[in-house]
Amino acid sequence: MSALIRNRLRLYSAIWKNNRQFSSNAATEPPREPIVSSSVLGDQTPQPPSGSPTPPPASKAKSSWSFLKYGLIAAVTGGIATAGYATYAYSLDEIDQKTKVFRAYADYNVVDDASSLDKFQAYLRVAAVTVPAKLVEIYLDLRRLAEEHVRGFTEPTSDKLLPDLHPLEQHVFTLVLDLNETLIYSDWKRERGWRSFKRPGVDAFLEHLAQFYEIVVYSDQLSMYVDPVVERLDTKHCIRYRLSRGATRYVDGKHYRDLSKLNRDPAKVIYISGHALESSLQPENCIPIKPWQGEADDTALLDLIPFLEYVAKHRPAEIRNVIASYQGRDIAKEFIERSKEHQRRMQEQKQQGRFWRR
Repeated sequence: MSALIRNRLRLYSAIWKNNRQFSSNAATEPPREPIVSSSVLGDQTPQPPSGSPTPPPASKAKSSWSFLKYGLIAAVTGGIATAGYATYAYSLDEIDQKTKVFRAYADYNVVDDASSLDKFQAYLRVAAVTVPAKLVEIYLDLRRLAEEHVRGFTEPTSDKLLPDLHPLEQHVFTLVLDLNETLIYSDWKRERGWRSFKRPGVDAFLEHLAQFYEIVVYSDQLSMYVDPVVERLDTKHCIRYRLSRGATRYVDGKHYRDLSKLNRDPAKVIYISGHALESSLQPENCIPIKPWQGEADDTALLDLIPFLEYVAKHRPAEIRNVIASYQGRDIAKEFIERSKEHQRRMQEQKQQGRFWRR
């Protein structure tokens, strides 16, 4: 028992000495930094040393892309503006002529015996001109296609709207008549819809003048309207040809009759309409009459028969000069006055001849 107690006392004394030595060493040594785990160190971003800033590469790439983008936008905008001005200011043929020399540079061939410097300069010039020249050619092709497409809506369907005259009818004059408010009047009412009325004297007018003229109806209405109306109007087939909207020229939002496309001598063409001067591109061939809007006492067509019959029988060399002599006057009334004056002079000449015979 006493031996066991002595062993424990020795153990306790040894532990006490070790603790005392450790506490003395801790008091004499300086404090150390705490240890940090590697996982915490990996999450921290090292700070760059102060005084040596580095430019961020992302900002350089962004500025380069912005410069390229805005440069491309400026080039496209300039090209569109130039093409728009050229389209407005010049015709297709004018642009073709003005750019012909410029486009020829793209096909320039370097001479074999030229010096190296001349070859290098020629290659640079061709390289600088090739892309703009190709763009000009593309513009010309696109504009040509667009104008051909638009021409299908604005130009008459043919340069010869009427077939050639028979050789035995080369002396015959062509009488071109408008349809609405000239030969007929169309009216719409809610209770009955559309109805067309014949102008007083239109049957006698057509039947009589068909003996002397080639009669053509030229309207700005669609053929689906013109054809059935003319068939009901002209039961005796006095009208040889009928032309509708497809044969007109579209200018500034309006359809005009182009008498130059009739395939007839302009010196032998007469156009009669209630809106002649406003609906034809050749006013020198026009005879305007009062627009008819349903008046029962109208005689405008019948009043023109004497003048038109006189022209057909005497066949003046230039009908436009005859029409110009009546400018500003009512042709039907003025012709009657001139006819009376002519008869009076002829009567005076006859009387003078009888006087001298005596």
